[in-house]
Amino acid sequence: MFRILFYLVVIFLLGLGFAWLADRPGQLDLVFAGNRYEVSLMTAAVAVVALVAAIMVLWWLVRSIWTSPYTVARYFRVRRRDRGYQALSTGMIAAGAGDGGLARRMSQQAAKLISSDQEPLIHLLDAQAALLDGDRNAAREKFTAMLDDPEMRLLGLRGLYLEAERMGEREAARHYAERAAEAAPQLEWAATAALEGKTAEGDWDGAMKLLDGRKPSGTTAKEVASRRRAVLLTAKANDILDSDPQAARMAGLEAHKLRPDFVPAAVVAGRALFRLNELRKGSKVLESVWKKEPHPEVADVYIHARPGDSVQDRLTRAKRLESLKQNNAESSLIVGRAALDAGEFKLAREACETAARLGPREAVYLLMADIEEAETGDQGRVRQWLAKALRAPRDPAWVADGFVSERWAPISPVTGKLDAFEWRTPIERLAQVIEGEEDFTPPAIPAPEPEAPQKNDDAMAKEPVVIEAEAEQPPMPDKPETEESVSPKPAEAVATVSKPVPANANSVEEEEAPVAPPSPDDPGVEPDKETNGSTQSGFRLF
Repeated sequence: MFRILFYLVVIFLLGLGFAWLADRPGQLDLVFAGNRYEVSLMTAAVAVVALVAAIMVLWWLVRSIWTSPYTVARYFRVRRRDRGYQALSTGMIAAGAGDGGLARRMSQQAAKLISSDQEPLIHLLDAQAALLDGDRNAAREKFTAMLDDPEMRLLGLRGLYLEAERMGEREAARHYAERAAEAAPQLEWAATAALEGKTAEGDWDGAMKLLDGRKPSGTTAKEVASRRRAVLLTAKANDILDSDPQAARMAGLEAHKLRPDFVPAAVVAGRALFRLNELRKGSKVLESVWKKEPHPEVADVYIHARPGDSVQDRLTRAKRLESLKQNNAESSLIVGRAALDAGEFKLAREACETAARLGPREAVYLLMADIEEAETGDQGRVRQWLAKALRAPRDPAWVADGFVSERWAPISPVTGKLDAFEWRTPIERLAQVIEGEEDFTPPAIPAPEPEAPQKNDDAMAKEPVVIEAEAEQPPMPDKPETEESVSPKPAEAVATVSKPVPANANSVEEEEAPVAPPSPDDPGVEPDKETNGSTQSGFRLF
C-alpha cells in the first residue's frame, strides 16, 4: 500500500516538474568532442529521465540474472518446507484424532521434508505416533531425547510424567514433575504433582515452599492457592501440636485467617491455644467458626477447653454455643449431650426433641436411647429409639473419593489429592436410606427382660428359647434394607428370627393372645400397623 502511494507521489512530482518546465521555455547548449549541440530544456529533461530509467532497468536485469540460481533454489526450498509443514499439520491432526497409521506416515514425510533441528514438533509427532501404535518404549526414548533440547525439555518431562503415571511408577512420575516445577513453577500439572508428592511424604514445609514459588494470576487461582496453603498449615499444626504447641498455634491461626470457615484449622488453633492457657482467644476462634459452620468437633473442643471443668461448667459452655447458633440441630445435640452428662434428663430430652424436629438423623435417636437408658432404664423404649436410629438418615462424616473417615485428613488416602475431604453425608449411605424407605415395616419392639415382673410371664415362659435369643440381640426388619441397617446378629439368632413360622403357630398365638395381653412397658406395634391379633409381624414374639 505504501509502495503504491510512493509511486504515485513520484509520478505526480515528475508531471509537476515537466509542467513547470513547459511553462518556462529555454535552450540547453552542450559542447562534446568539439561538437556543439543545442536542444530545448524540455528535451534535455526527458532525455535525462529516460537515461536514468534505462540504467535502472538494465541494473535490474543484470541483478536478476546474477541471483537467479539462488532465487530458484529458494523457491524449491520454500516449496519443500511448505509441503513439510502441511504434512506435519496433517500428522498432528491425525494424532489428535487417534489415527496412528496416518500419523506415522505424515511423521516420516515431514522428517524428509523438514529438518528436525529446525522444527521440534517433529519429535512430538513421532512420540505421539509411537504411543498410538502401542510402542511405549519408543515413545519414552523420544521424550527422553527431548530433554537435551532446552526448547523441548518441558514437553519431554510432561511425556515421561504421563508414561510413569500410566505404568504406576509414582516415584518416577514425582521426579519428573519436580524437575518440571523447578524449571517452570507456573505449570499447573507439575506444581500439583510435585505438591502431592511432598504432602504424601508429610513434608509440609517443602510443600508450602513449592506453593509459594508459584505466582497465581486471577482471582480463582489465588483462592485455590490460599485454600491449599491453609490445608498445609493445618496439617503441619496437627503434626506438631504435641511437640511444639507454640508453632502449632502460629500455623493454626494463620490457616484460620486464610480460611475463616475451615473447621479443622479452627479446631487445631483452638487446641493449641487451650494448651497454652489462652482460653479467651481460643474460645473466640471456635465461636467465630461455629457461627459459620456448626461442627461437632468444634463443640467438643470448646466444651472441653479446661480438663478440670465440672459437668455443669460444660453444660454452660454448650448453652453458650446454642445461643450463638439458634434453631440448629447440632446446637441442640450439643446441649443434649452436655445435659445428659450433667444428669439433667429433662433438659437433655427437650434438647434432643428439638434436634429431632430440626434435623432428624441417627445421632439424635442414639442420644435419645442413651437418655432413656440413663433416666428410666426401660429397655423396650431404648430398643425403640435404636430401631428408629437404624432407619434414620445417617450422620455426616469426612468423605474423600468415596472414603469415609471420622477424622479430617489433609490428603485423600485413595488418590493422594490435597484438600479432598468434605464434611457431608456419604453418598452410599444416602442411597441406602432412599432404597430402604420403600416397603419398610418398622420392627416391633420386644418386651423387657423376662426376669422383670410382667403381666404375661406365663405366656413368655412358653417360648423360652426365642425370648432368650431376642433378649441378646436387637430386632431386625423383615427385609434387610442395607448393609448398615442390619444389626450384627450371630448366625443362630438370625436363623431363629427369619425362620418361617410353622402352620400351627398361628393357632397357638390366637389361643394365647387373650390370656397374655401386652406388658405395660412394651411399646407394642403402632396402631396403624396392628389391625388384629392374627396379622402381627413375625418379630412380635408375644
